[in-house]
Amino acid sequence: MRLILASSSPRRYELLRRAGVVFEVDPADVEESVGETDPIAAAVRLAELKARTVAQRWRSEGNFILGADTIVAVEVDGAERLLGKPAGPAEAREMLAELSGVAQRVVTGIAVVRGEDGAIFSDHELTRVHMRTIEPEEVENYISSGEWQGKAGGYAIQETADRFVTHLDGGFENVVGLPVERTLALLRAAGADLSAWDRLSGGCGEGHGGVPSSPLPLE
Repeated sequence: MRLILASSSPRRYELLRRAGVVFEVDPADVEESVGETDPIAAAVRLAELKARTVAQRWRSEGNFILGADTIVAVEVDGAERLLGKPAGPAEAREMLAELSGVAQRVVTGIAVVRGEDGAIFSDHELTRVHMRTIEPEEVENYISSGEWQGKAGGYAIQETADRFVTHLDGGFENVVGLPVERTLALLRAAGADLSAWDRLSGGCGEGHGGVPSSPLPLE
């Protein structure tokens, strides 16, 4: 029995590792464009796409493939805008300007494909993040740090961007990129025996693949 994380995100890797789960990493190479106008639909669709793409390589009994995607939604000029990962510094700067001083919705979609029959199970979690006003100099310093790269909305709450956040309504792990308890519940719903992947109690998992060069701090 194998759990496959269909993501190259060091943050999702670290969250799942800290949960005591043994898994392997097989990133999904998919286009992460946001087609929907609803953040929940968009995040779940991309999570399902990632899981289905990787599941094609793991079609056997006992395999479970986990995909996830995080999207930030913010109201701009009376309309909700969905923010994925910025393509470059200019887009990251624009995103931070839009997020400054307002509340945003952070949605992580999760999807599990059961390898033996291709059945898919999906869910999502939503956290409302409240930010203080970010001064222009702070924006430029943050852009220069490079922390915005690969982050939905152009910021990482588990790194130095936590100083921009006043409070959360909802889960912190969801903003980082993976609502762990909801993910474990979804795996159980798909029929996974989590005890087989429990490295803390000597489960029979086969170890991690694609280990990041260094674990990222989450506090």
